[in-house]
Amino acid sequence: MIEAPHYSSLGAKNSGAFALPADYFDGTVNEPVLHQAVKVYLNNQRQGTAKTKTRSFVSGGNQKPWKQKGTGRARQGSTRAPHWRGGGVVFGPIPRDYRTDIPRKVKQLARKSALNARAREGALHVVERLAFPTPKTAQLAGLLASLGLEGRKVLILTATANEQVYLSGRNLPTVEVMPYPQAGAYDVLWSEAVVVEEGAFTGVMPEPPPDESGEPVTRKKSAKRFATAARTAKTATKSRAKSAKAAKKAARPAAKKAAKTSAKKSAAKPKAAKAARGAKKAPQKKKGSE
Repeated sequence: MIEAPHYSSLGAKNSGAFALPADYFDGTVNEPVLHQAVKVYLNNQRQGTAKTKTRSFVSGGNQKPWKQKGTGRARQGSTRAPHWRGGGVVFGPIPRDYRTDIPRKVKQLARKSALNARAREGALHVVERLAFPTPKTAQLAGLLASLGLEGRKVLILTATANEQVYLSGRNLPTVEVMPYPQAGAYDVLWSEAVVVEEGAFTGVMPEPPPDESGEPVTRKKSAKRFATAARTAKTATKSRAKSAKAAKKAARPAAKKAAKTSAKKSAAKPKAAKAARGAKKAPQKKKGSE
């Protein structure tokens, strides 16, 4: 039976070690399978977009650089031949697919071998619970420091998809966080130490992280909070609609008064213009006609 160091959620080491599941951690490490799994993983990361130009794709070289005979030099047909500077490339890379398949059982065996290798080295640590109420990088860094893993490449495997832990470790360059079922052989071999949440082995889901008051946030409690927030938003919307309606009602008499004033002004304008035109047309009396 292989055992691993057991820690609390705060990083304090427990008195007893954690017994790893015997059906999975049997201590066997299949190195050829590990090599195959890592090779397949790295192949599948390649884009395959590298490309060089052969002599048929290089511009120029349509004419012979010199005549065939009489120069004393070797015969040449083009300046874009592979042995010329600026010529084409022979057998260069062209776009291709590097995708490689691996049997499912071989992939599983490689993952098992990688975890067994870390367990045999004593580089596998079990934590009771990763409880992060909010994303906090300093909290995760402090936990790793208490485990003695500061500055090392660490793979953190959570029992379920834990967004708070993922966001907490996203800013640490030597830390990788993922759910336990998604970890592959390459991920385990990349790391120098593996930290696993206890629920990944026991199947018992970890308790939800506590809220600000220190009480765990249950499903009913979160639903109640959501309903309260929805009611508050609805009340705020209604109050805004009422205030807008009241403002519109208060502005109505002023608008009517302004409309009446503008109508009076517009009615007075034609009369004034008519009077001005009449004054212009009135004949002026000549001097000495009196």
